[in-house]
Amino acid sequence: MSSKTKTTCAKEDRKPELVPKLRFPEFREAAGWRFIPLNLLASRSKQKNRDEKIDRVLTNSAEFGIVDQRDFFDKDIATQGKLEGYFVVALGSYVYNPRISSTAPVGPISKNKIGTGVMSPLYTVFKFKDDRNDFYEHFFKTTGWHAYMRQASSTGARHDRMAISSDKFMAMPLPASSPDEQQKIADILNSLDALIAAQCRKVTALKTHKKALLQQLFPREGETQPRLRLPEFQNAGEWEEKPFSKLCGIKHGFAFAGEFFSNEGEYVLLTPGNFYEEGGYRDRGEKQKYYSGEIPRDYILNCGDLLVAMTEQAAGLLGSPLLAPESDKFLHNQRLGLVTKKPGVAWTSEFFFHVFNTQPVRKAIHASSSGAKVRHTSPTKIGEVVFSFPNSLLEQQRIADCFTTLDDLIAAQTQKQEALKIHKKALMQQLFPSPVEVEA
Repeated sequence: MSSKTKTTCAKEDRKPELVPKLRFPEFREAAGWRFIPLNLLASRSKQKNRDEKIDRVLTNSAEFGIVDQRDFFDKDIATQGKLEGYFVVALGSYVYNPRISSTAPVGPISKNKIGTGVMSPLYTVFKFKDDRNDFYEHFFKTTGWHAYMRQASSTGARHDRMAISSDKFMAMPLPASSPDEQQKIADILNSLDALIAAQCRKVTALKTHKKALLQQLFPREGETQPRLRLPEFQNAGEWEEKPFSKLCGIKHGFAFAGEFFSNEGEYVLLTPGNFYEEGGYRDRGEKQKYYSGEIPRDYILNCGDLLVAMTEQAAGLLGSPLLAPESDKFLHNQRLGLVTKKPGVAWTSEFFFHVFNTQPVRKAIHASSSGAKVRHTSPTKIGEVVFSFPNSLLEQQRIADCFTTLDDLIAAQTQKQEALKIHKKALMQQLFPSPVEVEA
């Protein structure tokens, strides 16, 4: 075979270079990426907490990363006398938690950014040799390493944990390019994280403002008048104090047959899961329930109908209100109360939606409920709750409008926050090479 033929064959056999879909201009002519085992880039940390010199216990949360156990659980889970066998986790170290969840299907890997502490020996702790390693912090938030973990783990794993040896874990192949290219990617993603964090703070501040406004525009517990009244109503009459039973009726929902529940359809079957804790309609996405059976007309809701959750399916949901988003689509299911005004009553549904969100009303509903594990209430018990309100449709509507404007602003800023997260996720898929199958 001639040398020319050998050269041609070698070119044909050569695998295409491993490169990300999106590469910064200054690196487009650089060499392709490669995979390097974790044990060549980092060292496993096995230092034990001798004499229990460190009492700060950390935990690795799939959602929040590495956090102080006291802050995360509101109490100490690990106790003194048991910390000697825990690993010391220095600032800048990485920790793998083998516990799996829907948000971390092979367990999370997080970087310690909060300070030195200790962690359970069930975790794997390691530290990169190069201090410029933010690139890998971002990589571990992708799914690019999941395939290897599944191949390397034991088939006899517990259903809630990955069973992988430390040696196999440290042999995990990680993508690598030049230090400058990796740092450029890390800098871009760090900037995006800072932008997302700032947007999150803005949303949180708006929600805090709304909560404070609820306490100002509605009477607090033990009071009958609001501390803040809109200017045009400063000289209006005092608010009235009555139980719900004098103003409205609360109707039980229909017990729809489970055999007709569906994952898709024309009519949405509302459940307490469709309520936010702070009130309002929540689309449950893939978990949304639909109904395909025969439907009594009286249980098809109209746009603006006010409902209240009478079962605490999740903490904080009892007494939570919801306004039906549109007509002829949502069904009034059992465990939900349809709130309707009585004749001759000054009633604005949007205003009373916020009444149900006030702390005194929620507290009274919860106090009168029953049930050991899951709390329940009833139309009668809700009817006994006493509260104060303005007997003026105009004042009710003006207060409701204030919150509608604020809710619209919160929704817009929340959408912006989600858009930034989606943008980051899409960018990460472009900036890292596609994962390749690597033998464990």
